[in-house]
Amino acid sequence: MMIAALLLAAGRGERFGAPEPKQYALLLGRPVLRVAAEALLAGGHVQALQPVCAAGEEVRITAMLEGLPHLPPVTGGATRQASVKAGLAALAALNPSAVLVHDAARPVIPAGTIPALLAALEHRAGAIPAQPVSDTLKRGEAGVIGETVPRAGLFRAQTPQAFRFETLRAAHEAASAEATDDAQLLEWIGESVALVPGHESNVKITFPEDLARVESTLQPRLLPRIGTGFDVHRLVPGRPLILCGVTIPHELGLDGHSDADVGIHALCDAIYGALAEGDIGRHFPPSQMKWRDADSAQFLVHAMERVRARGGMLVNADVTLICEQPKIGPHAAAMIARLAEIMGVEARRVGVKATTTERLGFPGRGEGIACQAAVSLMVPD
Repeated sequence: MMIAALLLAAGRGERFGAPEPKQYALLLGRPVLRVAAEALLAGGHVQALQPVCAAGEEVRITAMLEGLPHLPPVTGGATRQASVKAGLAALAALNPSAVLVHDAARPVIPAGTIPALLAALEHRAGAIPAQPVSDTLKRGEAGVIGETVPRAGLFRAQTPQAFRFETLRAAHEAASAEATDDAQLLEWIGESVALVPGHESNVKITFPEDLARVESTLQPRLLPRIGTGFDVHRLVPGRPLILCGVTIPHELGLDGHSDADVGIHALCDAIYGALAEGDIGRHFPPSQMKWRDADSAQFLVHAMERVRARGGMLVNADVTLICEQPKIGPHAAAMIARLAEIMGVEARRVGVKATTTERLGFPGRGEGIACQAAVSLMVPD
């Protein structure tokens, strides 16, 4: 039985109150949409993942899902119902037996949910995860209680919702009004939809506090990792001085196989160290000529890719440059901004400062520049 899944990401999410739709918000360093896609693919039940996005967002969605198996994104409609219909049309050529319909704003799918849905499809045309309503329900009018609504038999619907593919297509073709979800479309054509146990962790991110709530449930799965790095390069004439990704006016530059950015090199070593993945020389050997005069920014990009590949996030980075000249203070803000840009994090997570050796040793004599860096990561154990 071939199982396909629609990942719905065409909504604008006005209630989230952010410049970007909620599915693009970062959840522990990764887009909510990507976390939701990984949850759909976990367990190997889904053979075809079909993203559905807003017009013009196809390239962006593809980038966010890089490395995950998925079909080319298709453009959704003005409503959720129209987006599902567009996704079903894109899947028609594959003719799957069943389809899961999932909101990209629901990043957590409990492990047993998808197997339970697929088992229910053996006897029903559709199945949804749902939680019984436990709170007392009130119908309000003009700011006061109008009546108390009996909660017996009431459930909160979640996604992914599972359907026999052809039945769901037929329900969409027959629809003459907007439904609140796809299960309601099956109700309208007389098909019964099974309820399987939902879970409180299956939160739909609607408001900013929902994002914080999901982060708090996922956070205990991460452990702190600390890394330190240290690097030294001598100062020589005829070379540009590049520190933390910023070119500094100076009569001398740093000597090295690459651009010799001592700040980025120390920072990379700190990240690799926190991951227990060696040092910069292991990943970019100076014996290889392709790294001759290379921009060290690409080394830092690689280090951060390793963090994200491990499912981790950068908590903060702290860089200390050790030199008498040039003065670092006037350039510190630019360095912080550049490092944050390269690493893809907020500038508030990055610190750059400088110290001297009171004219002692090679930094004190102006023969070279040293750097010490420390990072804090949160990485799954």
